[in-house]
This record gives sequence, C-alpha cells and structure tokens, in this order.
Amino acid sequence: TQVLVESGGALVQAGESLSLSCTASGLSFDDYVMGWFRQAPGKEREGISCINWSGTHTVYADSVKGRFTISRDNAKNTLYLQMNSLKLEDTAVYYCAARHTAVVTSDDFCKAPGGGYWGQGTQVTVSS
Repeated sequence: TQVLVESGGALVQAGESLSLSCTASGLSFDDYVMGWFRQAPGKEREGISCINWSGTHTVYADSVKGRFTISRDNAKNTLYLQMNSLKLEDTAVYYCAARHTAVVTSDDFCKAPGGGYWGQGTQVTVSS
C-alpha cells in the first residue's frame, strides 16, 4: 500500500519559518514526481511546488516563489518544503502528492495533478 504522511504543520506568526516533511512508503520514491499542494477554506487546491524525480528541476507558484524551497532525499523517501517569510495567506492544509515520472512532468504535475497518491494533509496556520 502506497502511503504519504505529511508532518510539520503548526501555528506560527507572520514572518516566521516552518518546515514540512512528507515521508513515502510502498512506492519506489525515486520513480515519482513529487509535489506540495495546499487548500485554504473556500478556495481551490493550489499546486505550490513540485520537483522531478532527481531533485534537479523544481517549479514554484508565483505566490510562494522566493519564499518556499522544495527538496527531496531519495535515500530517505522524504520530500521537504521549507517555508520562510510566512504570510497570513499561506494558511491552508498542505498536502504532498506523488505521481509516476513516466506519466507526468513536475511542471505539469503542479498545474494539474490528476491522479497519483496523496497524503492526508497537515495544517499550517499563520497568525498576525
């Protein structure tokens, strides 16, 4: 069974930093494009950052570019999201997702994830 488990969500103040992790099991991690998505109440899900299987290509939504950094450690089957200079509008449930590299690129995955595997989400709340 393929499982993605996010961790690291918390309540933080605006301007602070937070790091999320996503650990995968039951899949060949380095065969998968990985991504971070978020959904705020009343808003559509947003693909905020995706990374190719080797970690050599990353994409970011304009809303987080320059503040968030995605990375992966294939030896640890883990995806990371370093979030700096957090803003109130970053408040959302953050999900990690995986889709096989044979069917999607990291650029396309962020735009339209389609299928794949999803974690249960972790709440990030930014307060003023």
